[in-house]
Amino acid sequence: MNVKLLCRLLGILASLIGSVMLLSLIWAVPSIGYHTDAVVEHTAWEAAGIRGLVLSSLISLAVGGLLFRFGRGADGKLFRKEAMAVVGLSWILATFLGALPYALSGTSRGPSMRFFDRGEQVEPLLLLSRHRTNVWSAWKESSGHSANEYAVLKAISNSSARGLSRKELVSRTGMSNAPGVFQQLKSKPGLGSYLIAPGEARNAPVDRAAHYRQRWMKMGLIDSMFESQSGFSTTGATVLNDLEDPYLVPHCILFWRSSTHFLGGLGIIALFVVILGQGSAGKSLMRAEMPGPTQESHNSKMQHTAWLFAATYTVLNIVLAIILFFLGMSVFDAICHAFATMATGGFSTYNASLGHFVADGVNGRTIEYVVMFFMLLAGTNFTLLLISVMGNPLQLLKDVEFKTYIGIITGVAIAIITMGLINDDQGFSSPEKAIRNGLFQVITIITTTGFGTADFDQWNHFSRGVLLVLMFVGGCAGSTGGGMKVIRYVLFVKILRIEIEEAYHPKIVRQLRIGDKPLEDQSLRRTIMVYFGLIAALFALGFLFVVLVEPDLTWGANADNKLIDSASAVASTLNNIGPGLGLVGPTQNYSSFCAINKVLFIGLMMLGRLEIFPIIVLFAPRFWRDQ
Repeated sequence: MNVKLLCRLLGILASLIGSVMLLSLIWAVPSIGYHTDAVVEHTAWEAAGIRGLVLSSLISLAVGGLLFRFGRGADGKLFRKEAMAVVGLSWILATFLGALPYALSGTSRGPSMRFFDRGEQVEPLLLLSRHRTNVWSAWKESSGHSANEYAVLKAISNSSARGLSRKELVSRTGMSNAPGVFQQLKSKPGLGSYLIAPGEARNAPVDRAAHYRQRWMKMGLIDSMFESQSGFSTTGATVLNDLEDPYLVPHCILFWRSSTHFLGGLGIIALFVVILGQGSAGKSLMRAEMPGPTQESHNSKMQHTAWLFAATYTVLNIVLAIILFFLGMSVFDAICHAFATMATGGFSTYNASLGHFVADGVNGRTIEYVVMFFMLLAGTNFTLLLISVMGNPLQLLKDVEFKTYIGIITGVAIAIITMGLINDDQGFSSPEKAIRNGLFQVITIITTTGFGTADFDQWNHFSRGVLLVLMFVGGCAGSTGGGMKVIRYVLFVKILRIEIEEAYHPKIVRQLRIGDKPLEDQSLRRTIMVYFGLIAALFALGFLFVVLVEPDLTWGANADNKLIDSASAVASTLNNIGPGLGLVGPTQNYSSFCAINKVLFIGLMMLGRLEIFPIIVLFAPRFWRDQ
C-alpha cells in the first residue's frame, strides 16, 4: 500500500474542504443571507456561525497541510487497491471535517423535553433527554405531579426555542399562577436543568431573554457527523428541529449544510479527477466511487467523462437556481434548493421543506412542478442526458434503464394517486392536487431526493408500503441519485431468467445483454448478486440492531410503531433517501434516536453512497498488506 500517496491525496481533499467552508461566510451578511420576512435587529446570531466556519476551515487546512507534507515526494502509480482506499478514507475524512462547523458554532439541534398527552384517564408522559447519549427517560418523582405542573410543562415543551412570555404562558395554560408553577418546577430534582427562567441565561437573544423556555441541546460530535455525512452522501436526513431560527442554526451554517450536498452530488473523487487531472489514476478513482455497475473505460476518456459530468451538473444547478429565483425564492433559498435538488439530497432551509412554498398559490405549484422535473433529470444518467442534448434525443428513449425508470415512476404514481383518491387521503382533495402530490412523492423517493410537500405518513397503508419498497430502487446509474439503481434491477431480472432457464435446460448458454449489447464482463453477474445479498444483509442486521438498542421510550406513548419506524429509518439511510415513516416521517427527523444508532445510520449512509465495497475493504487486514 502506497501510504505516502494516500496521504498526499487526502491532504488535497482536506485543503479543498477547508477552502469551500470559507465561501459560506458571505451568507452571514443579513442583507444577503437572511431569508425570512422578519426584521433583523442585530447580527449577533451570525457570530457563532462565523466563528465555527473560520475555526473549522483553519483546522481543515492544517490537517490538509500535515497530510500533504507527509505525502510529499510520493511516487508510484495509483492502482485499484490504493484507489479504493482513497475513496473510503476520503469520505470518512470529509465526514469528520464537515462536522466541525456544526460542533464549533454551537448549532442547536432540538429540545431537551418531549411531552405526550395520553388522555384524561392516563397520566401524561414527559421525556427528558440525557444530553450526551440522547437516551430519553421519563420524569418521575416520589411526590407525584399535579395537573397544573403538567399544564405548564406541556405549554413549554410545545413552544419553540423562543419560549413563552408571561402573558403567553398564562394564556396557553389558562392559569394566572402559571409563572409561579414554573418556578416550582425549576426547583424539582432532575428537572431544573431543562428549564430556563426569564433573565437566567446570560447573553440571551433579545426576543426571548424575558421568556419562560426549555433548554435546547447543542450538536455534539455524533450529531454533527450525522448531519455532515447526510449532506455529503446526499441523503438529506437531519437531526435539526428548527431551521428557521437563526439563533439555533445561523444562515452561514445553513449554507455550508447545503454546500455539502453540492460537493457530495458531484462526487469528491470526481473533483480530484476534474481539478487535478489524475491521468491514468483517474480511471481507478472514478471506478471506485461512481455509483452503479460500470464497464471498463479507456484512461484517456476518464478525465473527459469527469469534466462532462461536472459541467452538466454545474450548469443544471445554475439553471435551476435562476428559475427558482424568478419564481419568487430569495437568492439564498434558490441556491440552497438547487443544490439539494440536483444532488438528490433534499436539505431545505425551512422546517416544512419544499412544502413551505406550496402555500404561495400559482408560484408555489409552479415551483413544485419545476423541482419535480429537475429531480427527474438528476436521477437520469448524466452522460445519456448530454448525448440527448447534443443532438441525439432518441438515444434517451432507446435506453433500457431510462425506459424502466420512467415506467416505474408512471406505474407507482398511478397506483398511489388512485388509492389516495379512493381513501380521500390528505392532499388528494382534487384531481390536480392528487396528481401533483402523488407524482411528486414518487419522484422524490425514487430519485432519493427526499423533499417533502405533503405528509405521506398520513396516507393509506398501501401507499405508505409502496413508498417504503420504492426506497430500495433508486435512480439511474451515472446520476446523482442514491439507492440500488434501476439498472441493477434490470440485470437482476435478466440473471434470474437465465438461471431459471439453465436449471431445466443445463446445456443452453444464454448471454447477458442490455438491449442489443452483450455484457462481456463475466464478473458482473456475480457482483450484482453479491450486491443484492449485501444490501439485504445490511438492512436485516441494521433493523435488528435498532430494535435491540433503541429504548421504547424514544417513541414515547407510541411504542407500537417501533418495528415499522426502525425498518423505514434503516431503509432510508441505507438507500440515501432521508425521510421515512413514523418517527422519521416527512414532518419528523432523526434527533430522537440514541447516539449509538446515529453512529449506525452514519455508517449506513456512507455504505449506501459508496455502494458498500470501498468501505468494507478498509476493515480487511489483507487489504493493507503489501503485495
